[in-house]
Amino acid sequence: MAEPTGIYPRRAALQMLDAVLRRGETLDQAFPAATRQVRKPADKALARALATEALRWLTDLDGAIDSATKQVLPSDAKVRNVLRLMLAGWLRLDTPPHAVIATGLPLLSGGPRRLAHGVFSTLDKQGVTLPSAPTLPDTVQARWGELAARIAPGLAEPPPLDLTLADPARTAHWTNQLSGDSLMPGHVRLPRGSAVETLAGFAGGDETDSWWVQDIAAQLPAQLCGAGEGRHALDLCAAPGGKTLQLSAQGWQVTALDLSKRRLDLLKDNLKRTGLKASPVRADALKWEPKHHYDAILLDAPCTATGTCRRHPDVLHRIGPRQIAEMAELQRSLIERAADWLKPGGMLVYAVCSLEREEGEDQAEWIAQNLDLECLPIAAGSLPEELEPTPQGWLRTHPGMLVEHGGMDGFFISRWTKPRAKS
Repeated sequence: MAEPTGIYPRRAALQMLDAVLRRGETLDQAFPAATRQVRKPADKALARALATEALRWLTDLDGAIDSATKQVLPSDAKVRNVLRLMLAGWLRLDTPPHAVIATGLPLLSGGPRRLAHGVFSTLDKQGVTLPSAPTLPDTVQARWGELAARIAPGLAEPPPLDLTLADPARTAHWTNQLSGDSLMPGHVRLPRGSAVETLAGFAGGDETDSWWVQDIAAQLPAQLCGAGEGRHALDLCAAPGGKTLQLSAQGWQVTALDLSKRRLDLLKDNLKRTGLKASPVRADALKWEPKHHYDAILLDAPCTATGTCRRHPDVLHRIGPRQIAEMAELQRSLIERAADWLKPGGMLVYAVCSLEREEGEDQAEWIAQNLDLECLPIAAGSLPEELEPTPQGWLRTHPGMLVEHGGMDGFFISRWTKPRAKS
């Protein structure tokens, strides 16, 4: 008997779920191998959506499964993962129960198949529902503390699509042209699912009137560098290039450094598409030495990326103390090198797309205590409405902010200046 067509994306989603939860891979890493046998783009998208929604609501899906079983299933049991996907398809993607059963049960055989059928049928009869916001894993709630309850509502839905404009003065034009909304000058927000390549202006080529995809929170670090006026800026760990494009559009002469050839190629493609200018350099920032000092350095440092959890919910289940500590150590090494490359009076913007204190607030405190840098406070007037700097003059964003407008990623940003020599 031939397998139902819909089993192929489910099998791929099952492989992705296993790769994330058992092997600690990212969804992006797991996706190519898992979908190698899936031919249709729509089926690839379905596989990704099933795995993503299962990870987004994992704690709540597990609670439902456990309520319908006499014995708790092992967390890595295949039957549990299949049930997670079946429930995600039903409760999040509106797949009818009969279709869920027809495409989910063939992933199992024997006793596990009968068990999955019984559990799903029980939950269907009970009319089980999900809460208004995902329940975060216990380990995540413990790390984020009181902030966790404010973040969770921002994780309930996949994020919309944000665009950065090369010319903020064209915000009204592009908002109207693309039928979007804007939360600040230079920003346009479109509904999720918008096909980027088909949008007006994608072909670019005009450096004064181009745009690129970039979450609104990720737009803030480069924006806080201000106008370049022909001065020299270093974008450290630059690829795939959104912040490089911003700095170039703001009038900086930009050196864009990154170690990854693949990601630097994306940066070069973005420069070509938009018509903006920068000097890409492939090098290890821990070994590279600049030929001159810089007026501004933007360090969007490698991090755990837990701030991107609304679009990458795998981080909620992969990241723990070991990864956080490793990233924090790397960040300090990069901060120290960047500080040495600043001109007197130059500015360092340190940013991470992480919600972990060790990668944000703790790093800023360490900078203040250990490096010859002075805090350059971020002013409320330089931020979108509803965002406020901390009392120290730093900025902390999280997915629960602007949630009525579609939310934003979690970032920590602090700004520093190197004192000029006293005469």
